[in-house]
Amino acid sequence: MALTRDLSVHWQQTRETWTDAKRDEFERRFLDGLFAAVERAGTSLEKLDDIVTKTRRDCE
Repeated sequence: MALTRDLSVHWQQTRETWTDAKRDEFERRFLDGLFAAVERAGTSLEKLDDIVTKTRRDCE
């Protein structure tokens, strides 16, 4: 997730200088889905971590 945050920062900097329709197309085609997928994966991993932690406690 840290790498995705770095990518997001760099992308925001790029958006300031790349201002044509191709930028918007690139963002829609590649980055919007990527950022959404990483967010969903992070949420799922946090839930999984909670389950694993609870399971370990229950087994002790």
